[in-house]
Amino acid sequence: LGGIVSGIVGFGMGYLTLRLRGAFFAIATLALAVVLQTLIINWQYVGGSRGAYAIRPATIDILGFALPYMQYLFALMLILAVAAVSTARLIERSRLGYGFATIRDDELAAEACGVPTLRLKLIATTLSGALMGMAGAPLPYYVTYLDPTSGFNLAYAVNGVAMPLVGGTSSWLGPVIGAI
Repeated sequence: LGGIVSGIVGFGMGYLTLRLRGAFFAIATLALAVVLQTLIINWQYVGGSRGAYAIRPATIDILGFALPYMQYLFALMLILAVAAVSTARLIERSRLGYGFATIRDDELAAEACGVPTLRLKLIATTLSGALMGMAGAPLPYYVTYLDPTSGFNLAYAVNGVAMPLVGGTSSWLGPVIGAI
């Protein structure tokens, strides 16, 4: 459910901001994050500015085995990481991946050659939003308390950009190395 909601949000953010270029794009995405944080702060259903507690169970029953919940969360995050890397690997050598690589190399040239750049960028923001939503869904049960300032922390955005840059963006293996 987190992946679906975040994919829809990623599509909406992409639709609103992807027509902008350079610094205007960066300012617009940061502004949307601030607007979303303000909405969450004023939304009493999710706890508003005071946040919300998530009660983590001690164990979880999987196929008749009682597994400690922290081990379950680790296994779940490992499965999600493998799924995200596998998805990136599958996309890399597909027609969609070649379109992404063309846009990465030179967006104006790609557009001039007939590559549907806006559509491909919308697909990218939707996919990345869905993957980030799936990765973030277990977080409340790990930290047990969420508030808007921790959920919209600038460190999350910086780490999300820094990891692929540290490892390299030319293949699927680079972001994995950067994350490690």
